[in-house]
Amino acid sequence: MATTDEYDPDDFERPSVTVDVAILTVVEDRIGVLLHRRPKGPFAGSWALPGGFVQMDESLREAAERVLRDKGGLTELHLEQLATFGDPERDPRTRVISVAYMALADLEEFRESIPADTDVATGLVNEVDDGWQVEVDVDVDPVELAFDHDQIVATAVNRLRGKLDWTPVGFQLLPEIFTLRELQHVHEVVGGRAVNTQSFRRRMLASGELEDTGELEQDVNHRPGSLYRFIEQGAQS
Repeated sequence: MATTDEYDPDDFERPSVTVDVAILTVVEDRIGVLLHRRPKGPFAGSWALPGGFVQMDESLREAAERVLRDKGGLTELHLEQLATFGDPERDPRTRVISVAYMALADLEEFRESIPADTDVATGLVNEVDDGWQVEVDVDVDPVELAFDHDQIVATAVNRLRGKLDWTPVGFQLLPEIFTLRELQHVHEVVGGRAVNTQSFRRRMLASGELEDTGELEQDVNHRPGSLYRFIEQGAQS
């Protein structure tokens, strides 16, 4: 059996490892994703997902959390690993393997992560015949993201859509207190289709995942809706 004394790490080439994070939200009737304009090469001036190289003393998740904190000012978001992207040609600098993550934010905290007068913007994701494309809110036409970040965004949106009906992931795109109307809107935007209002409300109220706050929404130009909060299964007292 080989021992560590017989192992020389210089006998093997070592690729670099990065994490890239697709931070998603719902912006009006589309899915939004946080983008940074790259200040230097490769792909200088192009839009990209926030990301960074994994440090030697941190786990992959810790690296993703650091990227969220340092490049988005965001903490305590829903965060999950998506997939690994390892095409040998994906980064022209060197052999770089990226572990992609998806994070979910409500619109207010998402917008707070975009300071004024910075190269940070909201990408708006559109469904097209062959998948997804991204527009940037400061531009007009769809853009091609740096590296393979278009693929990462597509993977994140497909993951979110696929989980919508069997996990409580939709709640992660809402503030702590919300109406059933707002929850339905999230499901319709992410799912890409209208849902029947009455059946949706019955299903949500029967799920055991909603707690009625006893309050109504304020300052609206329609009949005020009841305000709810999400409660995890098993968290009820």
